[in-house]
Amino acid sequence: MTKRIIALLLLAVFTTSQSFAQEYRDLVRMAMEQMEADSLDRAEGLIRQALRKDPGTKANAILYEWLGQIQERRGETDAALQSYSMGLTVSPTTLSLLMDRASLYIRMENEKKALVDCNEVLDLSPDHREALLLRAYLNDRLRLYKEARADYEHLISLEPMSLPARLGLAMLNSKDGRPREAMEQMDMLAQLFPSEADVFLIRGGMRQQRKQYEQALADFCKAVELAPDNADCFTSRYGLYMEMKQKRLARQDARTAISLGADPSRFIVR
Repeated sequence: MTKRIIALLLLAVFTTSQSFAQEYRDLVRMAMEQMEADSLDRAEGLIRQALRKDPGTKANAILYEWLGQIQERRGETDAALQSYSMGLTVSPTTLSLLMDRASLYIRMENEKKALVDCNEVLDLSPDHREALLLRAYLNDRLRLYKEARADYEHLISLEPMSLPARLGLAMLNSKDGRPREAMEQMDMLAQLFPSEADVFLIRGGMRQQRKQYEQALADFCKAVELAPDNADCFTSRYGLYMEMKQKRLARQDARTAISLGADPSRFIVR
């Protein structure tokens, strides 16, 4: 179910139960239309009008969420965090708001607070797939491998063909002293998802760590073939070429990666 449909359903519930003024409903609908048209300034103005129209209603949680999303798109990180938090003050159990704030916390490199929000979501909805994946990632980053494994396995039980969950579990096994199991999982994923560049990027990275350079190169070349516009593919192959002392080839990949948007400071060879 899309956020638009959820928003309309929530608004319908709240307006029915609290008899909101027609003007408030019109402002919300117009704000939604402006967001979909990518008219962020107009959308923000309408949202703020609606918030002033009825500042005490729970339906404002939706508006604070939209406001936070607009602010994130503008790069106004602190303002977005404040908007999400205001929305949760209005409606503490709105899952999409908790997920938005958790994702923002990750971008702000505040993983512990992101984990708190994910825990809250999963307390309310234990099978929430996005929250399971995000919490597994966070626990992995915090080296809580047992907890990360439990979330990946739970997600796979809900969605057996979840590529992000299976990739995450394979990478976790590689770090957690299960290298053979990790590589077996990656080999299986390469067969199941032969058109996914990420599979070959990750397997190539594992092979590079094991100094299996020719196999790693084959994987990185496959990733480049599958996603020629992805700077990460060229960045990964650049790193391998540097390790193999193939500086001319590394230089070519560095230039391509930079042309695709990679940070130039990541490269030694120009």
